[in-house]
Amino acid sequence: MENPNRNIKQEISEKLRDDVLRGALGRFGEAYPVARAKAYENVEDIEALRDSLKAMKAAAVADIEAIADRFEAEASKRGAKVFRAKDGPALKKYLLDLCREQGVKRVVKSKSMASEEIHLNHALEEAGIHVRETDLGEWIIALAGHKPSHMVMPAIHLNRQQVAEYFSKELKEDIPPDIPFMVQTARKTLREEFLQADMGISGANIGIAENGAICLVTNEGNARLVTTLPRVHVVIIGYEKLVPTIKDAIPILRSLPRSATSQVATSYVSMISGPVPAMVEKNGQWTEQDKELHIILFDNGRLKAAKDETFKEIYQCIRCASCLNVCPVYQLVGGHVYGHIYAGGIGAILTAFFNSMGDFEKINELCIGCRKCTTVCPGRINIPGLIEELRTRGVKDHGLPFSLRLLFENVIANRRLFHSLLRTAALGQKPVQSGRFIRHLPLFMAGLTEGRSLPAIADSPLRDRIHRITKKLAAPTKKVAFFSGCNTDFVFPETGEAVYKVLQDLNIAVAFPEEQSCCGKPVVGFGDVETTKKIAKGNIAAFEKAGADYVIAACPSCAETLHVTYPEILKDDPAWAGRAKAFAAKVREFSQFVAGEYEQAGRLAKKPGAKKVTFHDSCHMKRVLGIYEEPRKLLESTGACEVVEMKDCDKCCGMAGAFGIKYAELSAPILKQKIDNIKETGAEVVCVACPACMMQIGGGLDKQAPGVKVKHVADILAENIKD
Repeated sequence: MENPNRNIKQEISEKLRDDVLRGALGRFGEAYPVARAKAYENVEDIEALRDSLKAMKAAAVADIEAIADRFEAEASKRGAKVFRAKDGPALKKYLLDLCREQGVKRVVKSKSMASEEIHLNHALEEAGIHVRETDLGEWIIALAGHKPSHMVMPAIHLNRQQVAEYFSKELKEDIPPDIPFMVQTARKTLREEFLQADMGISGANIGIAENGAICLVTNEGNARLVTTLPRVHVVIIGYEKLVPTIKDAIPILRSLPRSATSQVATSYVSMISGPVPAMVEKNGQWTEQDKELHIILFDNGRLKAAKDETFKEIYQCIRCASCLNVCPVYQLVGGHVYGHIYAGGIGAILTAFFNSMGDFEKINELCIGCRKCTTVCPGRINIPGLIEELRTRGVKDHGLPFSLRLLFENVIANRRLFHSLLRTAALGQKPVQSGRFIRHLPLFMAGLTEGRSLPAIADSPLRDRIHRITKKLAAPTKKVAFFSGCNTDFVFPETGEAVYKVLQDLNIAVAFPEEQSCCGKPVVGFGDVETTKKIAKGNIAAFEKAGADYVIAACPSCAETLHVTYPEILKDDPAWAGRAKAFAAKVREFSQFVAGEYEQAGRLAKKPGAKKVTFHDSCHMKRVLGIYEEPRKLLESTGACEVVEMKDCDKCCGMAGAFGIKYAELSAPILKQKIDNIKETGAEVVCVACPACMMQIGGGLDKQAPGVKVKHVADILAENIKD
C-alpha cells in the first residue's frame, strides 16, 4: 500500500470547500448526459453496440495469452521489439536500460495511464533524463505537481486562472488566462520538446494481434509527433487493450469517443505497425534511418484478473471514464479523493489489482452503489457488483473490524435482540425527538442532522399492529406473505398498514411471518457473506411456514436481496440452494405486483387528478429490478394525482444505507440537489417506493421544504381506497 496514512475524511472536507473543483465537475456532470445522447443519435441501436463490445472483449480475455503471443509474433515480424513486463520494476528496468543503451537524454510522452500507474516519470527523472508530458492536460498537471483527476480529462479540476499561473511560473513570463492564447503557447513550447527528444513514449488504446499494430485515439495530435519524430518509440500497453483482429477494433472506435468526450469521432485515429523511417542528426547532418520501436506488454496484475472468473470482466473497460461522468460522488470530490491512480468505482477495482487491496480499501466505500455507471458503461461492467465482491474477499482474508463484526453477528443476525434494541431506542430517543423526526443532535453527532432531519423510530412497530389491520377474507384470490424490512416495520409502520389495505382491497389474504428480520442488505454490503447466509436462512424458513403464493416486499433493496442475493450466496449449500431458489421465485416488489393486479382487474386506466405529485426512482428499483413505469401508472390510476416528472428523477438521493450516515458530508449535497429538483416541479408530494429513500428525502424536506411531503406509493394508493 503506497499511502497507509490517507485521511479520506479530511480530503473530502478539503474538496467540498474547493469551489473551482465543484463548479467544473458540476457543469460537466450537467452537460455530459445530453452531449453523450447527442453523440449516440446516429447509432441505430446503442444497446446492441454495447452488447457487441462486451462480447468481443469477453471472448478476448478468455484467450488473452494466445492473443498476446500472436500480437508479439506479428509485431516482431514487422520489426518491433516486444518485451513482456511482469510488473512496474521490470518495466522501469527495461526502459532505463534502453535509455542508457540508446544514449537517451530527453523523452516526450503522450498520454499513458499505465505509466502513471508505476510513477514512470519519477523513475526517469531520477536517472537524469528530461521528461515532458505533451498531452495538454497531462502537461498542466505535471506543472502543478498533481496526479490526474480524470482518466480522459486529467486537469478537469483546474480553471483557466490556475492554469495561467502554472504556465507563467514554468515559462517565466506573464501568461494571461485566455484559453486560445494558452493553447497556442503550449503548442509553441512543446514543439521544441518534440524536435529535441531522443525517445517518445506512448500508451495505446488498442493492440491488434492480427497485424501487431497499436491504435491511438487522440484529439490534439501530440501522439503522432511523439510516435514519429524521436528516433526511438516505446509503447506501453496493458494486456486488456489487446484484441484479435482489426474488425474487433470497430466497436471500441465507435464507443470510445462517444462515451469519453461525447464526440462521434476523435480528431486523430492512428495505426502503427512496425518501425518507420526517422530523421536523425549526427555531427550537424540530418540522415534518414529506421527508428526503433519497442512495445512493452504490461502485466502488473492484469493476467491475474484475466484468470479470475469474476474479475476478468474488467477487461471490458476501454478507459472512456463515462462511469466517472455520471457518478454522484465523483462529481462532488473528483478523482484525487475518489481514486488512487485510476479514479472512481472502476478505478477502485483497478487499484486492487494494479496496486494493492490496501489502496482499494481506502476508497471503496465511496461507491454509493447507485449503479448509474452501469447504464452508460460501453462494456456493461457491473462496477458496484465487483466492488462488493472485493469487499467480500477482503472480509474473508482479514475479517471485519471488531465493532462491525459484533453488530452483524450478535445483533442484526439475532432477531430477538435486534428488535429489542430497536424498541429500546424508540424510548431512548425521546429527549431529541420532535414528532416523527429528530431534528438536532448534540456535539459530534450534529453533522448527521445538517440539512436533514432523521426519522424517529415509531412508538409501536408494524408487527404489533398486524392483529388489528388483518382482515378475514371469505374467498381470497391469493395469499401473500409481507416482508416488511426494518424500516417499514420500525420506522414507517403506517406504510406497512397501507400495504395491507391495498392488498386486502384486491381480495388478497396477507400474512406476516413474525420470525422475519432484516433482509441482510447492510451486512452483505460490507462483505460479510457468512452472516448474511445465517440471516437468509432464518428468513427463508420463516416464510416457508406461511405457505404463501408470493412474498411481497415494499422496499426495492429488500426485494433485490431476497430475489437475487439469497439464491446466489446459498447456491453451493446443498441443504439450502433449492429452498433459496424456490423462495426467490416467489418474491415480488409491491408496486410491480399491484400494477399487475390492477391491470388484470381493469383498474390501471389513467384518470385525471388535481394533486401534483412527482416520483423519485430508487436506484435498486430502476437499475436492478428494472421497475420504472408501474408506480407512475398506479399513481395516475387513483384519479387524485397529476404526475409531474422532476429533473434527474432516477439520480440517487444520497442515502445508500450506511453511506448516508458514515459520509453525511457527501450525502448532504446529493440530497440538496434532489430537494431542489423536487421543489422546481411545484409538486405537493414526492412519491417513492423505497423506505430508505423516504427516510432521506423526508428528512431533507423537513429541513429544506417543509411544505412538500414524502409518501410511499402504498400510502397514496391506500388514501384513495374507500373504506
